[in-house]
This record gives sequence, structure tokens and C-alpha cells, in this order.
Amino acid sequence: MKRFENQVVVITGAANGIGKACAQRFAQEGAFVACLDVTDELNLAVAEEVRSLGMGAIAVHCDVTDPENVKASIDTVMEKWGRVDVFVGSAGIYTGAPLAEVTMEQWNRTININLTGVFLTNQAVVPIMMKQRSGSIINISSMAGKTSWVASAAYSSSKSGVIGLTRSVAMELAPFGATANAVCPGNTLTDMVRNVATKVGGMDGMTGEEWLQMRANDCPMKRLAEPWEMAGVVAFLASEDSRFLTGQAIEVDGGLVMS
Repeated sequence: MKRFENQVVVITGAANGIGKACAQRFAQEGAFVACLDVTDELNLAVAEEVRSLGMGAIAVHCDVTDPENVKASIDTVMEKWGRVDVFVGSAGIYTGAPLAEVTMEQWNRTININLTGVFLTNQAVVPIMMKQRSGSIINISSMAGKTSWVASAAYSSSKSGVIGLTRSVAMELAPFGATANAVCPGNTLTDMVRNVATKVGGMDGMTGEEWLQMRANDCPMKRLAEPWEMAGVVAFLASEDSRFLTGQAIEVDGGLVMS
């Protein structure tokens, strides 16, 4: 079943990780996909993969911290297809350090990409969805938006902010028949999480793989997530099955926060 046939899906952070998995999933379900990222070579490869699945795709260079670049990117999508049915805000970074060692550069970069970037991109697509009187926004937060751990002050703050922003967006979209929700992934086997494992594990005298195994053991399901598992939840939130679901921050963490 192709739930998104002829719909237009815009994804930031599409070049890898959860964003890439979302691009693949929506293409498999019949959507046209706009891949937005700053990593041009990888982003082009994802768009080409979408086209190999028989769907239209464009790769757009988009720095989510640059208001003019964000506007131009969404304008490019509108010029190509004339609508935005689904927006997935997946662009994000982790630059953790113990609180006393966090520099203003680290703090500002994390907040600018992880939170301001979601604000700017949501701000760009909301008027389109209001005019259409339809649409779904799914912002990628994190379990760190609901809980936290050492060396994550900037990251947790940014991801908590994404949840609050998403709720506000949901309230504004609701009268127009459009929805906004956040997905809060647990530890997922992406390049970013592997980098986190190397960095944070090193602080505790562990290898990256040892740290990942520790995190898997912490989870009631005793494993880490795969990116496609996040994409499945994102697709559900974009589908007709979730039209009465909005303003939620859904943990997809194998029960880690619960435990």
C-alpha cells in the first residue's frame, strides 16, 4: 500500500541517519521527496536512491540556521511541486562536553542547528500547510528532550526546546486540519550516535562499541534501534491513521526512558 502516493515530503538532514531512512520510507510509499542537507555529495546520493525507487526527488543545499537559505530551499520545493504535504525536521548534531567545558561556540552551534533550525523550517512550511488546510510536521527530538545524562547540557536543552516548539506549532496548525508531532528516538545506530559513543565512552574509559553495548543493556529490549524503525513511526504520524493525533512527543526508545 502506497499511503503517500503523489504527496510531497520535505526532509532536513536527509543525507544520513534517520533523515535518510525517512527519505527511503516515503519514497517506498509513493511520495516525491525533497532532500535538504548541507552535505551535498551524500544528499545527492540519497536523492538518486529515491529516484531509483521510481519516485521524483530533488537534493537541495540547505543550512537550517540560515533564514534566507531555508526560505530559498522551501521556495525551490514549491516551484517544483507546488505543495508540501509532509515536513520532517531531522537535521541535528551532538557536541557534548562536561558542563564546565562547554564553550559558547559549542552551545550556540548546537542550539542553532537543533532548535533554531527546526523553528526556521517549521516557520517556512506552516503558512503553506495553513493555505492547503492539510499537512503533517514531524520534528525529530530525542529521549534527551525528556531525560538527560552527563555531557549533554546543550543537546538536551535543544531537544527539549524542539518538544515545546512542536506543541506550539501544533496549536497553530490545528484549526487548519494540519498536525505537528515530535519523535523522541532512543539510541539509534546512526553515524551521529556512533560518534557520541566514541566521545562519551572515551570519557569513561570505554571504546565506542563498549559504550553502545552498555546503552543496549540499559534498554529493556536489550538492543539499540535502527534508523528504519524511526522512519516507520514518522510515516505513521504523517499518515491518515494519525489525523487526530497532534502536539505529542512520542518516545521510540525500546522502553529506556520508562525504565
